[in-house]
Amino acid sequence: LEARVAARTAELTAANRELESFAYSISHDLRAPLRGIDGFSHLLAEEYAERLDDTGRGYLERVRRAAQRMGTLIDDILELSRVTRQEMRRVKVDLSQLAAELLEERARSEPGRQVALSIAPECIAYGDPQLLRVLMQNLIENAWKYTRRTDPARIAFGTEKVSPGETAFFVRDNGVGFDMQYAGRLFTPFQRLHKPEEFEGTGIGLATVARIAHRHGGRIWAEASPNQGATFRFTLGQTGKM
Repeated sequence: LEARVAARTAELTAANRELESFAYSISHDLRAPLRGIDGFSHLLAEEYAERLDDTGRGYLERVRRAAQRMGTLIDDILELSRVTRQEMRRVKVDLSQLAAELLEERARSEPGRQVALSIAPECIAYGDPQLLRVLMQNLIENAWKYTRRTDPARIAFGTEKVSPGETAFFVRDNGVGFDMQYAGRLFTPFQRLHKPEEFEGTGIGLATVARIAHRHGGRIWAEASPNQGATFRFTLGQTGKM
């Protein structure tokens, strides 16, 4: 029985690697024609826009936006593939400092926004620094995006006890939130709870976050209410705590 289990595990591991490699290759190979679409549509807009009527220019703009969105989607798929395949190395990571850096980057990108930030000090984890940066970046960008229509906006990062023997990190916001009946879709690739015209995104970010948490032996879950904000909590396994 043990031999059969080991053989089956090896088969599944090999199949997963092949699938990940296939996804990476497909995403990579899509870049060349996509660059052509974006490049030639840009030239068309630059040199022939005056020959088009308003409807034609509108169609051209939609082509460019679609190409750019596909480029973002490819980048996100490649990121999801990378975090699945990347070899992990665990070191001490100050998630409080990382949260502060990422939120500062967001604030610089939108200097007109007023967001009240609360970062608990010395939230230390033990994990892969590159993967944890991707995890935190996705959660913080998520909070930043979904508080865009909230005034005043608030974003918080810290830790809290979730059970007698378990402490979780959290990212909390007071943004648009979501209905908990759809929470099961949050961490599935390409699933989105809001329309693209309301909030931009590809539906890959939270799936990437979940993959990183699972690779560390942890988990991630969310609680929210419509128009009352959301809290994303994650753990990094027993070896992920300091």
